[in-house]
Amino acid sequence: MADGTTTKPRTFRVTSFDVAAEAGVSQSTVSRALAGDPVVSEVTRQRVFEAARRLNYAVDENAARLRSGRTATLAVVVICRPDEDRKDLNPFTYALLGTVCAAASARGYETLVSFQDGPENLSGRYEDRRRADGLILIGTTQNLPAWTYYRDLGLSGTRMVCWGSPFDELDWIRSDNHAGARLATRHLLDAGFTAPACIGSVTSLQHQFKERYDGYAEVMAEAGLTPRLVAIEEGLSREEQGRRAARQLIDQGLPCDAVFAVCDEIALGTLRELTEAGIDVPGRIGLIGFDGIRASAHAMPPLSSIQPDFAAAGAMLVDKLLATINGDESAEATAAERRVPVRLLARQSTRKGG
Repeated sequence: MADGTTTKPRTFRVTSFDVAAEAGVSQSTVSRALAGDPVVSEVTRQRVFEAARRLNYAVDENAARLRSGRTATLAVVVICRPDEDRKDLNPFTYALLGTVCAAASARGYETLVSFQDGPENLSGRYEDRRRADGLILIGTTQNLPAWTYYRDLGLSGTRMVCWGSPFDELDWIRSDNHAGARLATRHLLDAGFTAPACIGSVTSLQHQFKERYDGYAEVMAEAGLTPRLVAIEEGLSREEQGRRAARQLIDQGLPCDAVFAVCDEIALGTLRELTEAGIDVPGRIGLIGFDGIRASAHAMPPLSSIQPDFAAAGAMLVDKLLATINGDESAEATAAERRVPVRLLARQSTRKGG
């Protein structure tokens, strides 16, 4: 301009109508082609894609979601103990959360994550508010009111799938707890331990604890040995449960030469109590946990554990939810298909004699 100022060039947003004109088809054909509608022939679809590429056309995802009635988002709710500091959550929960988000992303879905623990922040109506297409629920069973709230939502029609649910009425995915416990117990016996005990529970709302005890007891019976359960005290942190169970064994004169703890955090509490009492692991007593959390590898000594396939767990949770969202009745999971495979992580804590 004469006064030396410059005018910013106007930019025009390319629309689906522009793509239609470029490809020589109708706007509705463009929409169907870009949405993957099988009614559009492959030749026409490629012509539309090429026109969109030439015009640098970006799909208006918000508009597409409005038309489809979908948000392309999955809500993930982590249930915590009331007033629990989020940094103190079981590391297993964070590992599972990460794989769920990764699996959703790989399938073209965003995730909306919420940490909830009490009446003031329990809120699961993501579908009603059009914030998500369904819900994945993970977290502690030590918060029964929160699980009851979500059970009621699930029974009223909210699409959800759970990890760790105390209620079997809800769709669930779990580790292969029975097989994992058998693997842990057989490993102790094969390592030369002759009297392993189990620190766990057969009454906990956490169903996996009883499943793990049952697997342990089954192998003990097959070996002609008597199972020994050291019951955890409910309402305590997992570490404190392990400490108190270990103290009970110490006070009884250690009537066992190995321990299978039904989760790693209980096992780590057991290890700390034994170490502080001057009891050598694994020289005097072997120890194995379940969950395969990262902290188990860095314990002293490194803790043997049974680890679920975290990537498979995340994928199974997401795929089960998407099948429900899409109304795929053929995807109804069998009991075996709800179980995540596990593997043994054999480390120093079960090497008899050090």
